Amino acid sequence: MTQFFRLPDGLRLLTLLLLTSPAVAQVTESIPERNPTLDSLYIAETQDVVGPDKVLHAEPLYIDLIRDLGARKGEREWNVGVGLTDNFAYDSNEVLVEYEWAPLNRLGLEVEVPVTFYSGRRQNDMQRPAHRLNGLKTAFQYSFYVSEKAQTSMAFGYINEVLLNDFNALGRKLVTGNGYSPFLVVARRWGSNFHSLIYTGPIWEQEYGHEGHTEFSYQLNSSFHYMIPGTRNFVGLETNKMWHTNDFDLTFRPQMRVGLADNLMVGIVGGIPLRRENERLSSFLRLIYEPGHSHK
Repeated sequence: MTQFFRLPDGLRLLTLLLLTSPAVAQVTESIPERNPTLDSLYIAETQDVVGPDKVLHAEPLYIDLIRDLGARKGEREWNVGVGLTDNFAYDSNEVLVEYEWAPLNRLGLEVEVPVTFYSGRRQNDMQRPAHRLNGLKTAFQYSFYVSEKAQTSMAFGYINEVLLNDFNALGRKLVTGNGYSPFLVVARRWGSNFHSLIYTGPIWEQEYGHEGHTEFSYQLNSSFHYMIPGTRNFVGLETNKMWHTNDFDLTFRPQMRVGLADNLMVGIVGGIPLRRENERLSSFLRLIYEPGHSHK
């Protein structure tokens, strides 16, 4: 039987430990009866503090935000992500490290370094790309509308990615191009537990050199989550849609986030493409660490 999807041993072990931990059991067991007191207590931790307005929203785990919507000065967060994608002829293994912080109220900044390694599994390994440091991503996001009464937040932002060469060609040419990605985010909480979010915008990738060209695509990502009462744990679905020239890709990403400690969370994401043109299934884990901060 053909094996369509597998996890590396380390990633498989980490996933098994997470899924069998007591924290995850709180998510995977039957949804508890709604407790308005618990709901309001956790929402109050985010919204009813000294500082500018901020609405509690569930953030998607695959295409994540630069910083919380309505970010308050001093907030910061470290993310470490590990992903695996089955690309028919080879597997792509991605590792990323990102740091995000809020130097001012409602303004978030981010620096991300993603690295991709490839491993061939079939005879046509000639199709396998070379290992590469994908690029250096820098970004900002500003929340221009935050309404606790309407439970709605909106933000615009921009991601710039300096595209780097394969590891074995860095000595000849370090930078191969640049990516430009402005975006708009609109999020709303429905009651105490249900969250929806839309993230959309164009992407331009410009190649440097005599024969360089620019590729254009457009993304529309939507998500819907249910946050477990009285916690930051959630389950939900993220839907990633991408339009290229004469092409359209749609991937469903069921996901859940689990709190391991007060300032440590883990996100588990699966990837299911609508059409298996370039890839089969994928998986992604995101470890989220939030150092303590003040609201001064």
